[in-house]
Amino acid sequence: MIESDKVIEVDVLRYRPEQDKEPFIQTFHVPYADDWSVLQALQYIKDDLDGTLSFRWSCRMAICGSCGMMINGVPKLACRTFLRNYHPGKVRIGPLEHFPIERDLVVMAKDYIKRLEGIKAYLIPKEPRTLEQGEYLQTPQQLDRYNQFSACINCILCYAACPQYGLNSKFIGSGHMALLHRYNADSRDGGREERMGKVNEADGVWGCTAIGYCSEVCPKQVDPAHAINMYKIKSTMDYFLRFIAPRGTRK
Repeated sequence: MIESDKVIEVDVLRYRPEQDKEPFIQTFHVPYADDWSVLQALQYIKDDLDGTLSFRWSCRMAICGSCGMMINGVPKLACRTFLRNYHPGKVRIGPLEHFPIERDLVVMAKDYIKRLEGIKAYLIPKEPRTLEQGEYLQTPQQLDRYNQFSACINCILCYAACPQYGLNSKFIGSGHMALLHRYNADSRDGGREERMGKVNEADGVWGCTAIGYCSEVCPKQVDPAHAINMYKIKSTMDYFLRFIAPRGTRK
């Protein structure tokens, strides 16, 4: 229940391109409740204080990844971040860093989606199978090889946390590397050779400066920094193995 005698200050970065020359901070006073999330506070602002406020959300259960934003300077999901973590201080909310602002807390992620297509984040079967042959089977051990990385929800918090992506938007980035590994490590997949081209190129895995903040902010404990470190090793092996092993035999 809302404790009507308590309020919390919420600073929201606003930007409406049709009328604002540059972003500015607007302060709202929101009723405080221990069980209110930051997303609920934003919904209160939109419903009761200012209907022009724009932000993304969908599931409210940390599954869709839509409500990623900067909360007191840290990339977080608004639905799983609670006002009690900041009261009696204030909450500062802004759009995810390193992405162009479309409106208020909404960022443009077209470049992320375009490059996601480039890493082929889907299963490429090793060999065709007919329906009569049945499903592709896996052992629990084979599942364990990639299961952690399949938890990625494309929330792009790791990109907002990555200083290298902030300097070079062409950098492949931690989220894409985690998803790339999810499919490369799948025993049913045969697309490794296609994906490794993205890993080894100039803006590939070697652009990472090993800060590790991407794994710290990941809401699903995917550990994308670990994926990047693994692929630095795999990229090195690819370089040397090309002199002694024919293409198609590397794992």
